[in-house]
Amino acid sequence: MNLNLTKPIVFFDLETTGVNIATDRIVEISILKVFPNGNKESKTWLVNPEIEIPRGATEVHGITNEKVVTEPTFKELAPNVNDIISGCDLAGFNSNRFDIPLLAEELMRAGYDFDMQNREAIDVQVIFHKKEQRTLGAGYQFYCGKELEGAHGAEADTNATYEILLAQVDKYDDIGNTVAALSAYSTHGKRADFAGFILMNDEDEEIFSFGKYKGRTVTEVLLENPGYFNWIQNADFPLYTKKVLKQIKEKMSAPKEELSADEKLKALQQKFNLR
Repeated sequence: MNLNLTKPIVFFDLETTGVNIATDRIVEISILKVFPNGNKESKTWLVNPEIEIPRGATEVHGITNEKVVTEPTFKELAPNVNDIISGCDLAGFNSNRFDIPLLAEELMRAGYDFDMQNREAIDVQVIFHKKEQRTLGAGYQFYCGKELEGAHGAEADTNATYEILLAQVDKYDDIGNTVAALSAYSTHGKRADFAGFILMNDEDEEIFSFGKYKGRTVTEVLLENPGYFNWIQNADFPLYTKKVLKQIKEKMSAPKEELSADEKLKALQQKFNLR
């Protein structure tokens, strides 16, 4: 089966200064945009992260400080990147937990708002791990019968990820070939933010996943301890997490709609029972 696309999908991979979503920076980005008619366009940029690239990161992807010192910063590239991904679904390898959150941080630092409304996200690694429990290089060999040349280079990883997804769609009848079906299959659990600091419980309520309020609903905590909101906003949390928390707080303070007759009756009953 071919991918069943209703709009363009962007496969992308990032090489970075590290793995901290809130503080690390992109040093290389490669994008492969696939259109519903099968046409493709690709872009790859080296990026000056404006911070030191640690030796450990260079040992993984081979990108040194000297190699990127004259390259554009992400802020300079942001208009192009934002334009390419606008209106597109997203896909990558471990992208739900790393590449999408970090890209969101970089775009927001550059002044571009980012959210996943009206987008789907496919994480090819999740499909792979659910089915085969392997790494990207092994997955490329397993699904495509090829050795992955240039592993840990953004362009090689991006193209390999696209080829693997096509092979997965062809191999597994039960995962579907639409973006929505693949997105649902490649999602581990429901998160309100990318980094997983705010999750969704079984009642579809936002809950904290960390610290002393772990497992409690965000609205309950903010009502009990309003200062917790300010602490998170001023602490070293991802910008997208702060944005989600701000949206929840604004929703809490929004004027409430008129209660229905049933809701009024329930409220009176609860009031009576409390006496």
